[in-house]
Amino acid sequence: MRAFRFVLPGCLLLPALTAAEPALPAPAAAFIEAHCASCHDDIEKKGGLDLTALALKPDDPKNFAKWLAVHDRVVSGEMPPKQKARPAADAVGQFAAAVAAPLVAAEQRTGAEGRAVQRRLNRYEYENAVRDLLGAPWLQLKDGLPEDGERYRFNKVGEALDISHVQMARYLAVAEDALRQVIARDAQPPEAKVVRYYARDQRSFAGRMTYSVFNTRAERATFPVLGTQAQPDVRSTKAPITVGDADPAVREREAMGVVASSYEPIELRFEKFKAPVSGRYKVRVNAYSVWVGPGKQLPGKAERWWIPDFDDVAPGRRPEPLTLYAELQPRGTRRLGAFDVGTEPTVGELDVHLLAGETIRPDAVRFFRSRPSNWQNPLATREGQPGMAFRWLEVEGPIFEKWPTAGHTLMFGQLPVRKTKGGGFEVDSKDPAGDARRLLAGFLAKAYRRPVAAGEVDRFFPVYERTRAGGAGFAEAMITAYTAVLCSPGFVCLEETPGPLDDHAVAARLAFFLWNSPPDAALRAVADRGELRQPAVLRAQTERLLADPRALRFQEAFLDYWLDLRKMQATSPDASLYNDYYLDDALVEAAQEETQLFFAELLRADLPARTLVASDFIFANERLADLYGLDGVAGAALRKVALPADSPRGGLLTQASVLKVTANGTTTSPVLRGVWIMERILGMPPPPPPPSVPAVEPDIRGATTIRQLLEKHRSEESCGACHARIDPAGFALENFDVLGGWRNQYRAIADGVKPVTGIGKGGLKFTFHYAQPVDAAGELWDGRAFRDIRDFKRLLLADERQLARNLARQFAVYATGAPVRFSDRPAIERLLDRAAARGYGVRTLVHEVVQSELFLHK
Repeated sequence: MRAFRFVLPGCLLLPALTAAEPALPAPAAAFIEAHCASCHDDIEKKGGLDLTALALKPDDPKNFAKWLAVHDRVVSGEMPPKQKARPAADAVGQFAAAVAAPLVAAEQRTGAEGRAVQRRLNRYEYENAVRDLLGAPWLQLKDGLPEDGERYRFNKVGEALDISHVQMARYLAVAEDALRQVIARDAQPPEAKVVRYYARDQRSFAGRMTYSVFNTRAERATFPVLGTQAQPDVRSTKAPITVGDADPAVREREAMGVVASSYEPIELRFEKFKAPVSGRYKVRVNAYSVWVGPGKQLPGKAERWWIPDFDDVAPGRRPEPLTLYAELQPRGTRRLGAFDVGTEPTVGELDVHLLAGETIRPDAVRFFRSRPSNWQNPLATREGQPGMAFRWLEVEGPIFEKWPTAGHTLMFGQLPVRKTKGGGFEVDSKDPAGDARRLLAGFLAKAYRRPVAAGEVDRFFPVYERTRAGGAGFAEAMITAYTAVLCSPGFVCLEETPGPLDDHAVAARLAFFLWNSPPDAALRAVADRGELRQPAVLRAQTERLLADPRALRFQEAFLDYWLDLRKMQATSPDASLYNDYYLDDALVEAAQEETQLFFAELLRADLPARTLVASDFIFANERLADLYGLDGVAGAALRKVALPADSPRGGLLTQASVLKVTANGTTTSPVLRGVWIMERILGMPPPPPPPSVPAVEPDIRGATTIRQLLEKHRSEESCGACHARIDPAGFALENFDVLGGWRNQYRAIADGVKPVTGIGKGGLKFTFHYAQPVDAAGELWDGRAFRDIRDFKRLLLADERQLARNLARQFAVYATGAPVRFSDRPAIERLLDRAAARGYGVRTLVHEVVQSELFLHK
């Protein structure tokens, strides 16, 4: 029988036919009547949900999402709630099957083109692809491209990676720039020199020795030393700043010292060095630690022991960490690496890639960074304070493994190059048209990730011809054609067709998964032979890629999005509440590296997925170990550190990086951290918050705790159900502050309350006090209670398969560029079954994802 409704077109009232609402499968309808209707009918409508009137129309995305949520909450045991009678297991099974069947059918109808939407490379992948193609690892391209969209937590999903005219204009610009950077304009390579740049010859070192409006006190000044002897005559300019070449032995011992970090206004740099060309260099710095005596008390004056006396210098009392940055004015810096300098002159070396024009900026990162106005060095004691003395920077390079460069040879083969007027160049060809076709064919064969089809050279040859017809030379015309290749779908997009992927598509998917870049020659050769889809061959290639240094790209890119490590610099610790962290770049850098090394260790050793939550080790250097309250760790290098048996650390949840990206720099929120844990670790994302409900703002005055504020918030009916799931996980982390330090009380700032005694990284006294006590206890949505983070971890470890399930899903989304749909769940369960025998090892999960039908089909 057809159902009728009435519509009113104009002034006529006419009957209109509509399709009948789809009938709910009988087992689902019976289950709802028996176990759900008392709360979710047209009268109660708890959570705004009336299941008695909700039709099952899975072709409607919103309806699909509602029924999926109902299915999952019933299957997980979350619904009916624990205070209600529990339905029998067979009734739950029948309900789940009745709802699942139409959901799966709907996905199969809409998924005829495959799980993954065709997509372009994201900007990280594009940069790596051009770097590998041209053999130029120093190229910096991604910042010249627009930000990528993000879906399902990653920047690898086609639905979010659009291509606009703005995008294409940027691709054209960065592609052309990259091509020009690798051209060898001379027949001989640039001379690989070893040049030493003395600190006393650098304006930023010597110029800070005298006071100015920006450094009116000694802490902001540099000072000369000869070995560890003060040089007051040099400092007062009564003696020359350096003996120069007249006395090489003395010149070698001359140094410039600091007691503060390289931060405005003391921005040390070896400005007389600027990389002549982009490429590989070896950078060496000679430096050592010193001890500077306390300021002398003058008759009738107050004590000033915290002011350094640069006429009282002695050998250092401990090694000091030194970080080197590459700097391209104005103030664009890149971290190159770090090492320790000892109490004796130490030469530290880094093998790095520099861009043309970059210089080297050293930073004694343990030292303080003076901020206006009444600062005091927190490392100063009545006996003095630590300092660091710099002798010289030595640069070896540029170092080229072969000349012409690989990129130049790919573009122009062995054709001769000559310079032209105005600093230009030209490539000479006796057969321009023939050479253009030959070179284009070779370029396409390497740029494309599958065999070049017949006639594809003909698509790009007219670009060359039109450029030549416009009056350009051979080289310029070829650059234009190559730019077109680097902006074509064959290079910019991943080419996949519905159904099983061919070997070249599998090779591309595998390489962009584990290297975040295209397949190398070895992987392409296996694909050319049609062997890659063989399980044993695919497993061997997966192992090879994981063992390659390029796998670091995967580890960094995956963690940047899964754990949000890319947001490490998005917030800064509050300058008042957390001035012991404020400006501490070395701590933030160490925190990020810890998580990268931790994940690399899980992958290397195939440690079980449970290690994500609880481990008996961490990676730390001295600064991070100090934050964590661990003794016996010294120096700048992070290393594996065993944890005491009762330590709350271990696993991801208590790492400083995670605790920083889940805070705003001023306060912590159990809601934000709870959502993060539910999404990133447990794979149980809560529904989005109601748009009309404002966020709960913590009270930084310390009068009310965040728990008290949230209890009031949860009393609202529209908020309570979700917060009962979210908040407990966040409360478990309440003992950790905005950068992961342990706390038993919240910090607060209030008038009339005496602050804690201490001095921050910026040299300013603490203004905060300790207020309300922290309560990290809670009760999970299933009724299990915990007292603190240790208990909470034990509860999570009770379901190791869920931890592995979530990680496998994250890998699958990252690797395939598609979400794990409802109908994909059986494939995930099958790969988990295979991984169970190895304890759901992280490396094993990577292998099983690669071997799965999800990975091998579009």
